[in-house]
Amino acid sequence: ALGCAVASDMATATGDPFWSARAAFLTPIVKAYGTEVGISVAQTGIQIHGGMGYIEETGATQYLRDGRVLAIYEGTNGIQAMDLVGRKLADGGEAAFNIFDDIEAWAETARNAHPRLAKRVWSATETLRETTEWMAAQEDMQDRLAGATPYLRATARVLGAHIHLKAALMAGPGPRTELARFYILRMLPEFTGMLSHAREGAEGLYSIGIEDL
Repeated sequence: ALGCAVASDMATATGDPFWSARAAFLTPIVKAYGTEVGISVAQTGIQIHGGMGYIEETGATQYLRDGRVLAIYEGTNGIQAMDLVGRKLADGGEAAFNIFDDIEAWAETARNAHPRLAKRVWSATETLRETTEWMAAQEDMQDRLAGATPYLRATARVLGAHIHLKAALMAGPGPRTELARFYILRMLPEFTGMLSHAREGAEGLYSIGIEDL
C-alpha cells in the first residue's frame, strides 16, 4: 500500500507516465488483497475465541462484518481483479515487468545476507513474470478474466514477500527477519497454485449450464 501511495504521489508531482502506470497497476491489488486479508484476520479472530467468538458480547463478529463490507465497497474485489488483467495489462505488462525488475534487483542485493529467502523471492518473481507474459498475450479477454482473481492474489503474495525481504535486509537480525522467514517460507509458496489456476484460461468454464446443476 505504501509503494502504491509513493507511486501515486510521484505521478502527481512529476507527471511521469512511469509512476502513473505503476500506481495504476498496484491500485487494484492494494484494494482487493488488503480487504481480503482484513476479512481473514477477522475470521481468525472469531475462531480463536471459540464459541464465545460467535457471541456479540465479545465484539469479534463486528470486526468481521466491518471487514467483509470493504471487499464490496472497493468496487468489488472481483471487478478490481478484472481491471488488473484487463486495463492494467493493456500496456503489454510493461508496468508489471518494471516492478518485477525492482523486486529481483532487491533479491540479488539480499543474496549474501539472506540467500535462502532471496532465492525464493527471485524465483517466485520469475514465475509471476512468465504468467504475466501469458496473460498479456491472450487475445481472448475471457482467458484473462477467468484467472483474474488468482492472478491478483498471487501477485500480492509476491509483492508481500518482496516487502518482507526488503525489511529484513534493512533491519538486520531480529523480528523483521523472523517475520520475513515465516512469510516467504510458509505463505509465499501458495502462489504457485494460484498461478496454475490463472493460466488455465476460460476453457471449460461455460461447458456446464444451470440446467446441468
